[in-house]
Amino acid sequence: MFDNFLHVSIPGRAVTGGLISADIINFRDFGKGNYKQLDDYAFGSGGMLFAAPQLKAALDSAVKNHESLKPFVIYPSPQGALITQEIIETLSHKEHVIIICGHYEGIDERFTERYVDLEVSVGDCVLTGGEIPAMMIIDSMSRLVPGVVGKSKAVIEDSFYRGMLDNPNYTRPAMWEGLEVPEVLLSGNAGEITHWRRRVASQRTLTRRPDLISRASIREYLSDSVNIAVMIESESENANLDGLYELSRAYDLGRPYIIAGNHELRTSMKAKYPEAKILGSIKRMCEEKENLLVIKVFAGARVNSNHSLEIKRMCLEHDGEILFLFAENEKKLEVLNGISGYIYGRDINIPLNIKIGIALDKFLGKR
Repeated sequence: MFDNFLHVSIPGRAVTGGLISADIINFRDFGKGNYKQLDDYAFGSGGMLFAAPQLKAALDSAVKNHESLKPFVIYPSPQGALITQEIIETLSHKEHVIIICGHYEGIDERFTERYVDLEVSVGDCVLTGGEIPAMMIIDSMSRLVPGVVGKSKAVIEDSFYRGMLDNPNYTRPAMWEGLEVPEVLLSGNAGEITHWRRRVASQRTLTRRPDLISRASIREYLSDSVNIAVMIESESENANLDGLYELSRAYDLGRPYIIAGNHELRTSMKAKYPEAKILGSIKRMCEEKENLLVIKVFAGARVNSNHSLEIKRMCLEHDGEILFLFAENEKKLEVLNGISGYIYGRDINIPLNIKIGIALDKFLGKR
């Protein structure tokens, strides 16, 4: 099974080109006695299990073949953590991944406890053995190795890379059985095509796999115009604005807004934060924008406030500008129009700049 798998298609080219290497170790070579026994009956009744001593001998051999590399041992089984793109990305950065393919009822639990670093499941089903899951892991890991896939952008745009599903794709002919390719894809306008793809990808994810939203990085699926605004009342709050511009850049946001109530404070803010836009009132700014989604961010939950996952959903469904509004004195936010969101289930006293960073990570995510 593995000889064929490792010599065809993309994994085969990766092995041939020396981008990845894969050793196949036959567990039977470490069996005991004339019959090369590998398994035995489970204590307390049950099916057959691979025995720990033979497993350890096979593992020692795998480690010895690459003594200079730190091994990371994976065991695919129905009891493992459901494998995700994040797990695959983690594995792709390991020096030496060893995958143990189980059979029958599994393997001796003592071996798992002592030597297995990660137990993974490829889905809520039972297979005859671990070979197919191992191939899936190798295949998905190899795609992330530079040079394995011809276009690196294709990897980035794939389903699950940012936690979202992929957009629908079409090829020629433009008309088939009365069905047309979306007109925007024929326009040649790269900006509009990118916007369309990200919009339909977010709609598809919300409809088909809303559970993915919790771990998705959604910034790139939103309008280009996403900003943060901070309301301050005094000079003493300045210390909590350090890093505001850097946070905006890290999340690909526009220049941050600082809302200062009096002229003297605005003058001081302009001198200290030249990269920010200094305003006297948030209301005027909001009134000038027709399709602006204002999200008032609180540290803890309020009446009628929304969980961070609901905020992510609302952002994905909104086709327009988005403004995240923060304040040192959160009571100032309560009287303003907008949707309320919170980052913790209870009030917690943290510096404003840290709260902004946590909120952006929860609401937008960033790869």
